[in-house]
Amino acid sequence: MKDFRELQVWHKAHKLALEVYKVSALFPKEEIYGLTSQVRRAAVSIATNIAEGCGRGSKKELKQFLQISMGSASEVEYQILLSHELGYMDSTAFGKLDSGIQEVKKMLSSYIVKIN
Repeated sequence: MKDFRELQVWHKAHKLALEVYKVSALFPKEEIYGLTSQVRRAAVSIATNIAEGCGRGSKKELKQFLQISMGSASEVEYQILLSHELGYMDSTAFGKLDSGIQEVKKMLSSYIVKIN
């Protein structure tokens, strides 16, 4: 068992989720139960699965939850691209979020390899 708060990747994923909440607050109100909800859930899922994996008893389980986090990061990656192309966020916000997602995905990938 490992304290997830000690992991840099968790801190980056948490920061990303906070940013997604800020940016998605500006989405059209008709998206509250659609894209806004989806992108928020997926963003929160990244850090949540890192935390859950750290609370499990084996490296195999930790790796499984990190892979789920990677899947959630890919979801967010697409959802912010869609949001940007729909005009729900400007290029600056998109660039910042996309950069954060790429960083988290690289960190997750490295951590997954390290666990093996």
